[in-house]
Amino acid sequence: MDSLQDKVAIVTGGSSGIGRAAALSLARRGAKVLITGRRQSAIDAVCALSENIGGIVADVANADDAARTIAAAADRWGRLDLLVNNAGAGAIMPLSDATAERIAAIFAVNVTGPSLLAAAALPFLRASKGAIINISSTYGHKAAAGLSHYAASKAALEHLTRCWALELAPDGIRVNAISAGPTESGALTGMMGLSAEQAAEVKSHERDMIPLKRRGEPDDIARWIEVFADPGTAWATGQILSADGGLSVA
Repeated sequence: MDSLQDKVAIVTGGSSGIGRAAALSLARRGAKVLITGRRQSAIDAVCALSENIGGIVADVANADDAARTIAAAADRWGRLDLLVNNAGAGAIMPLSDATAERIAAIFAVNVTGPSLLAAAALPFLRASKGAIINISSTYGHKAAAGLSHYAASKAALEHLTRCWALELAPDGIRVNAISAGPTESGALTGMMGLSAEQAAEVKSHERDMIPLKRRGEPDDIARWIEVFADPGTAWATGQILSADGGLSVA
């Protein structure tokens, strides 16, 4: 269980939900973890839970923050072994409500941000023969009304995963993705902007659709991040793993 001892990881969006669970899981395995988020207080709360976790305020949609995030981990610990592109953006947005600004905002976080972070991380990941893990969604490959641009951005992230896996294989860098199903992460009332009542209705509908009849917990996804991070899975690359209670095949 100490196979991540002294490895260095970055987890974007690590102050809550899946990112928080992943950071704590990796830290328990001995990794040094840098988390990013938009609120210092939330970052500090996670850092207080483990001496192996540090954090900075950074926005993945801000191009200048990509290089700064990678440099923060490398300057602190001298290396980088793992980049977890977890931070995400989305909205329930029917086509009739779509605007250039809203579409661009989703793609900036879900596609452009991970791309710039991965590019900035390359020199360090080449040196460590490290890994990139992208956090996608069931809706990256399952159609859903009202989620078209969020879904399209996640479909793009999944195809980036496959393309990067081929491109970076000669460098020994593995690239995989986890397509997370509906998860108890606060995204409905946060990222998606729903009221508490609307969120409760969506959650009930999702539970009915999921074959295993429950929404996921952050740890359900963090476990698979831990698996792909483990050097023992060094022969797996270009894979898109669905962790969604069977929703993707329903």
